[in-house]
Amino acid sequence: MGKVKYDLVLFGATSFVGKIMCRYLLDYAQHQEGFSWAMAGRSSVKLDKLKVELGKAADGIDVLLADAANEDNLRAVCEQTQVVISTVGPYALYGEPLVKVCAETGTDYCDLTGEVQWIDLMLQRYEATAKQSGARIVHCCGFDSIPSDLGAFFTQQQAQADFGEPCQQIKMRVKGASGGVSGGTVASLMNVTKEAAADKALRKKLMNPYLICPEGTPKVRQQHIGKAEYDQDFAAWMAPFVMAAINSRVVLRSGALIDGYGEGFQYSEGMMMGEGLKGRLRAGAMTAGLGGFMVASAIKPSRWVLEKFVVPKPGEGPSPESQEKGFYDLRFYGETTSGNNLMVKVTGDKDPGYGSTAKMLVQAGLCMAKDMGGKSGGFWTPASLFGEALIDRLQQHAGLTFERL
Repeated sequence: MGKVKYDLVLFGATSFVGKIMCRYLLDYAQHQEGFSWAMAGRSSVKLDKLKVELGKAADGIDVLLADAANEDNLRAVCEQTQVVISTVGPYALYGEPLVKVCAETGTDYCDLTGEVQWIDLMLQRYEATAKQSGARIVHCCGFDSIPSDLGAFFTQQQAQADFGEPCQQIKMRVKGASGGVSGGTVASLMNVTKEAAADKALRKKLMNPYLICPEGTPKVRQQHIGKAEYDQDFAAWMAPFVMAAINSRVVLRSGALIDGYGEGFQYSEGMMMGEGLKGRLRAGAMTAGLGGFMVASAIKPSRWVLEKFVVPKPGEGPSPESQEKGFYDLRFYGETTSGNNLMVKVTGDKDPGYGSTAKMLVQAGLCMAKDMGGKSGGFWTPASLFGEALIDRLQQHAGLTFERL
């Protein structure tokens, strides 16, 4: 690529999470390194309204118009920037043209998708193109899956430093979390269940933990928490974690791309529900509730009821107060083939899906623009491309902590 005007373009700036990111970018720019960025979207009315809402600090921020379905529009955006950050989902419905254009033009790209079936499709269609053009494509740069992926990476670093060998098994358990849900996230989840309900072959694909791993990756049986079960290593009852389906696949792809995870690596996720009978009952109730929601999402009449009366609409999401009060506390237990073990803690301030995700996605984009010189093109994961550089950024500027217990 020739000389570009911007370090970052935020495509989907007027989305729920896009607005949070704009506020964060404006605040961050006042106190940290110099960088140039622009807002992009398809509606000039909405973009102009957003600039007014953001106040005088946004006066100097350029606005670019582009439709997610118009490749000429998207190419014009890509020609002006080093990195595009996309919040335009559900990505399976709206995301492919931008990934295609970025791969063709050598423009770096990151997003916050959790739609593993779409990631698999993008890998099939555009990985070779991205490798040739030099574009670095990184999906899943929000709560799914940066804390999980970088948490596992950090755990492996600690194991190598202390024991001289990697963890053969890592378990991530959600100890605590609080936050709201946005309509965009619900729409993406509903779309995945809708596609799976209509396509038997897709359902089979989604059961494969190695779905997005490179061809030839050695495979071993992976633990899957699908019901209430007791975990001796955490001395607590576990319930399924709704993000495990995407997070585990991203972590396994990282394990295949990064030297040092070793063959036979196993990874699993769950939610800690407590000890004793109370913990067991809570785990059972959580399992039943999650299962009921997924079943209802897959059936057309009940899905209509959920979308109409229960879940938030696209553009809606947690209040600013809910975002501020939100948090998450994740624990990682790692064990090596020699029997050595360790525990790591990863925390984030603000609600996971929006307040924290907005900061993680911005810092991933800045890490691409500022810190990744020399990295080749292709489809990466957060851990395999960013590694320590993004961990440092997240701890300094995004309210995350990574620590050994």
